[in-house]
Amino acid sequence: MSGSDGPLVLGPLLRYVDDTSAAVWVETRDAARVTVVRGDATTTARTFAVHGHHYALVELSDLAPGSVASYTVDVDGERVWPEPDSPFPAPVIATLEPGRPLRLAFGSCRTSVSHDEAGNQMHGVDALRAWALRMADQVEPAETADPDDPDLAPQLPDLLLFLGDQVYADETTDEMRAFIESRRDIEQPPWTELKDYEEYAHLYSLAWSDPANRWLLSTVPSSMIFDDHDIRDDWNTSLDWRREMEATSWWHGRIVAGLASYWVYQHLGNLSPAARAEDELWQVVARHDGDDEHDLGEVIDAFAARVDQRPETYRWSYTRDFDTQARLVVVDSRAARDLRPDSRAMLDRDEAAWLDDQLRGDVDHLLVGTSLPFLLARGLHHLEAFSEALAQGAWGERGARAGERLRQTVDLEHWGAFQDSFQDVARQAMEVAAGERGRAPSTVTFLSGDVHHSYVTQAWPAGHRPPLTSTLLQAVCSPIRNPLSRNMRFATAVLSYGVAGPAGRLASRSARVPDAPLKWTYAEGPWFDNNLACLQVSGRSLKMWWVTGKVVDDDHARPRLAKVATYELDEQGNPPPHEGAVAKLRRRLRRR
Repeated sequence: MSGSDGPLVLGPLLRYVDDTSAAVWVETRDAARVTVVRGDATTTARTFAVHGHHYALVELSDLAPGSVASYTVDVDGERVWPEPDSPFPAPVIATLEPGRPLRLAFGSCRTSVSHDEAGNQMHGVDALRAWALRMADQVEPAETADPDDPDLAPQLPDLLLFLGDQVYADETTDEMRAFIESRRDIEQPPWTELKDYEEYAHLYSLAWSDPANRWLLSTVPSSMIFDDHDIRDDWNTSLDWRREMEATSWWHGRIVAGLASYWVYQHLGNLSPAARAEDELWQVVARHDGDDEHDLGEVIDAFAARVDQRPETYRWSYTRDFDTQARLVVVDSRAARDLRPDSRAMLDRDEAAWLDDQLRGDVDHLLVGTSLPFLLARGLHHLEAFSEALAQGAWGERGARAGERLRQTVDLEHWGAFQDSFQDVARQAMEVAAGERGRAPSTVTFLSGDVHHSYVTQAWPAGHRPPLTSTLLQAVCSPIRNPLSRNMRFATAVLSYGVAGPAGRLASRSARVPDAPLKWTYAEGPWFDNNLACLQVSGRSLKMWWVTGKVVDDDHARPRLAKVATYELDEQGNPPPHEGAVAKLRRRLRRR
């Protein structure tokens, strides 16, 4: 039995899986021993506690590469997963197989509201849930889709990558607000926003407890990274923003609870067995294994307070290697920022050096996961660069105040607003793509979310630099479920189609912003649907496609899956023929 009345509160979530090991995460009602059985492998772990909540991460090892087997979960000897009479297939653990084509899904920005007509009218269809139902073979493709399209077939990927805003700590739903109001006065700070660990625990429960999504997370390995709404909108936009937050009575509690819960619910499962063994908090858990359960609340709160103030003392970024086919580098673009005006950077010195070391070739595809798109629409990029230059004093003290207001009001805090970091990473990516950091991969692809619209951008060197061996791409999937308003869609489209590009470039030049070492243009998009992206690599080929959920015959409980867009490189790694800007705009308008 699972849920609040049973021994299993949340999960299981299948987290880090490679060719011989797997990690299964659960939250239980009480202190317990959790057992995972997969074929002949049986592994048991004792729970650890954080602020009265109980968790276990069960680590399976010595598995056969390329094997697929169902598994069960017991809590103190009671079978809790799969649930009796579940309509979904048995959960499986599928290990990686070297040389097999790699397939993953990615996306960001997902609110947790009901999946009925009211919820869908407010937030649209949950693309993750529509995809989960299709993967479980519970529904057919939408009527608007080709039923024979292999991209819509129920084929489970090797990894599901969440690129931020899995939970919204600042924009709470009615259900979350009701829970908050049951505990405290919502007329007092922080009002209907999250305050402490208990509220974060409830928010994660809302995010991961829908039956279809819960089944999906129990059978597809997942990796995650935070973005601002996991903590608060515009988290670490600037030093002024941070000082304003730290002057409140509630911010310290928020950031401590946010980072502490993130380590438990998201980050712990990102780590490989070797990285986990070196993790300072996991070492505390391991030291108490076998003893009476020890509550780590004070320990993890102290840890979270420290890494907030001294981000160089802990790394949230991580890497995944998929033999020589692909390397995935997932970058913390929020907590590791240097906000000092004289050294402002998206990544502090230690984090920047770490990323520099990870950006290497000798793989077929280099994938860089960063919640914030590295390449925005050109107009937005120039506007962000201009706002940073203003805030840094390019037009004097009055201009600096205007620049700070501008970047906080319009959320100008992506890579383009941290020009030193943008220039450095652009140079590093170009060196990889030119074969100067090992064998050049077929692609260097940035995977991102955050901006509530999706697109594919293709980039090339600016000026008289030599051409690149690799195709340099930016792929964005956002939102999974949290669409922009119609007015915001229009504003974004204006910037995205390049209308604001020349004006933005002129403004940034007026503030003496250095020219970008790259040029880039849309290869596909933008589009604004709730969607989830899929990516498959095999040799030098790469294919990406975006899917969304459609309600058919008013059946809101069982949305159908439909394809939104596709981008593909051939077996030689060649991109599709370049399409002129005018023709591309006409095709987009016809599609609408």
